Amino acid sequence: MTQAAAADDISIRLRRSLAGDLPAPVWADGFTMRTFRPADARAVHALLTQTLQKEEKNFDLWWQQHSTDGMFDPALWFVVDDAEGQLVAVALCWTSDYLKYLAVHPSARRNGLAEALLLHVFAVFKARGASRLDLKTRVVENANAIRLYRRHGMLEVDWDG
Repeated sequence: MTQAAAADDISIRLRRSLAGDLPAPVWADGFTMRTFRPADARAVHALLTQTLQKEEKNFDLWWQQHSTDGMFDPALWFVVDDAEGQLVAVALCWTSDYLKYLAVHPSARRNGLAEALLLHVFAVFKARGASRLDLKTRVVENANAIRLYRRHGMLEVDWDG
């Protein structure tokens, strides 16, 4: 990443090869990962709206855009509940071997949930036969996330790559 890239807060594309062995996710006590259910949609939207500055604020529009997208598969949306059953983290993926969103509620951070979700996503896509997983993120706004992604083998690639 160049200084100009950081200054402009541009988006970068990161890719992780899924070849070889992958570490297994480790879930902190009191947290449970499960597959998305349509009844989760409002809670997922609320979490994304709270944690992502650029997210569509209107739930109905957001849900219509996502649930009718040709790359949407609810089996590739993963949610994490806390011990009280509150949704506190999500990883939403597209069928195009793409991680669209990874978000953790501020109250649940520092429990390894983002890392566990990321590793779970890698394993799911590898089991589906994918050779790689891509994502896009903003440089300045997501510095901590970029460190996590790079620590787990994600490398910056050209947008055309």
